Amino acid sequence: MKILIAEDDPYTRSGLMEVFEKEGHVTIAAESGEEAVELFGREKTDFVCLDIMMPGKNGYEVCREIRKRSADVPVLILSAKAEEIDRVVGLDIGADDYIVKPFGVKELLARVNAVYRRYQGRSASQATFTMNELEVSPSELRAFRGGLQIDLTGRDVKLLSYFAANRGKVVSRNELFDVGWGFDFLPTSRSLDQYISQLRKKIEIDPKNPRIIATVHTVGYRYP
Repeated sequence: MKILIAEDDPYTRSGLMEVFEKEGHVTIAAESGEEAVELFGREKTDFVCLDIMMPGKNGYEVCREIRKRSADVPVLILSAKAEEIDRVVGLDIGADDYIVKPFGVKELLARVNAVYRRYQGRSASQATFTMNELEVSPSELRAFRGGLQIDLTGRDVKLLSYFAANRGKVVSRNELFDVGWGFDFLPTSRSLDQYISQLRKKIEIDPKNPRIIATVHTVGYRYP
């Protein structure tokens, strides 16, 4: 695959290029956020490795730009910023995984392969599907109810697709974290519940009485 590496440190950038090229991948590299956005728009990219602290546009801004253009390219953030809030922000804006520097080569390759496998398995899920009266179009990142158009994020679509594929089954929080974030949050985190609450406001006719994403107390959620 062709991997875009956005990293301003020349030693880290060349090291990443060497690691991926030894695995048979093609690499293209950017030294700044602006260059990363420009290369992403110009090149057919299969995967993005993205640093946060870069001159000009930072990695968060680049990730947002990428997600405006495509929900179909995996994004992995590689950063020295190790606080939980940094990881949460990165994942919430559309990154698929987050690795804190320094990291081992084997871990990096395992994470890249795991994220890429998830995307390869999504091709069939790009077809439009319905959930009650809601029609979800993954390729457009939109849902429709009658004449109403609802904008969705890539993570919204991942979660809705999983609920639709598992209709009637109770889906645990851990399953949803893996599907939507690919990242293990602390058990006390309320991030998922808050995210589901916001998603309900988008897709439910009456968010207080949901018919698409129902709560199963102490366990998780279910699409009835």
